[in-house]
Amino acid sequence: MGINNLADLLSQTSYPGRGIVIGKSANGEYAVTAYFIMGRSTNSRNRVFTETPDGIKTEAFDPSLLTDPHLIIYSPVRMLGTDTIVTNGDQTDTIYEMMSAGKTFEEALRTREFEDDAPNYTPRISGIMHVVNGKFSYEMSILKSDDGNPASCERFTYQYLAPVNGEGRYIHTYMGDGSPLPSFTGEPEKVQIDDNIAVFSKMVWNNLNSDNKVSLFVKYIEIATGKSETVIFNKNG
Repeated sequence: MGINNLADLLSQTSYPGRGIVIGKSANGEYAVTAYFIMGRSTNSRNRVFTETPDGIKTEAFDPSLLTDPHLIIYSPVRMLGTDTIVTNGDQTDTIYEMMSAGKTFEEALRTREFEDDAPNYTPRISGIMHVVNGKFSYEMSILKSDDGNPASCERFTYQYLAPVNGEGRYIHTYMGDGSPLPSFTGEPEKVQIDDNIAVFSKMVWNNLNSDNKVSLFVKYIEIATGKSETVIFNKNG
């Protein structure tokens, strides 16, 4: 698998949906994640990311325009000890609660399936970053329908136990726009990761479709110390 330019992947489609990037900075100092949301409807576009004590949540930018909170209001990012959980739905809480009870990331996701938004059956994409004692590893997952068949859930988990400097993986919900929306296929895509959070976050934000992008969260964790820095972009506000 060759390494891709993330800016190219983002700019080549108008609607990748929701996306997660996890990887290691080129200088080897940072564990990096990015999570973005996009929207085509007024309800989906009427959102912002706001900080919480252990991560972020989505909120309605204009509460009067919120018509259905189902599947759009959730906590995309939560910290569990030194782990960072990143997902595109309320499975964040499932992972947090079950791992708190001694289960694994994969075991938690076995209790969930793709979203119930027929006919798209949007995949649930998830990631977890382990940064402890100066070491970094991560896992990613996708739960998707079998080519739109709601009776069949396909489950894929990917482990990256020795991340390479300057490389990450990018997974997103859709392969592009359409009706119904085509689910992501294949392995998470290998992408380049920059050393600088400001440069990286602006690159991601600027290459998302200007009409459909809604919010972006980026986090850089210093692997040696566990100290972190975050950036949030919201189109609204």
